[in-house]
Amino acid sequence: MDHRPPNKIDASSTPGLRSPPWRGSLRAPDETGSQPEGTLRILVIEDDLLIASQIENSLSEAGFDVVGIATTGVEALELAKARSPVLAVADIRLAGGRDGIDTALELFRLHNIRCIFASAHSDKEARRRAEPAAPFGWLQKPYTMTSLTAMVRAAADDLSSR
Repeated sequence: MDHRPPNKIDASSTPGLRSPPWRGSLRAPDETGSQPEGTLRILVIEDDLLIASQIENSLSEAGFDVVGIATTGVEALELAKARSPVLAVADIRLAGGRDGIDTALELFRLHNIRCIFASAHSDKEARRRAEPAAPFGWLQKPYTMTSLTAMVRAAADDLSSR
């Protein structure tokens, strides 16, 4: 059963949100990895460096632009400001004082960046807390890089259709 909130966010009717600069310009890479103009810029938020490296390699091989890896919420916010990703892949448990949900909420509030949660922690309370960030979806650890790439492609398609 799909527990994701609706993917369409109307920035014009939501106070504090601005229209995304990528509207209509993003396309997901195809299965051959061909990188079209306006490729999705992704921030990885994961404090396990082995997992972060696997995510980065898989998404890069699929033709996406990984703009950085953050191991803490503070680092994620700094990278988002400096490198302008349009999507984040986030774990919930992070190093430092801010968890992935708090980070995702702040990324959405400040930069209109939505996320995919990739975590072992996806209980009902976590999903309730994360709902205002309008996540594209949840991947339960352990997950395959194929399933992550497929979810990122779906998010890219949704973002490009707005």
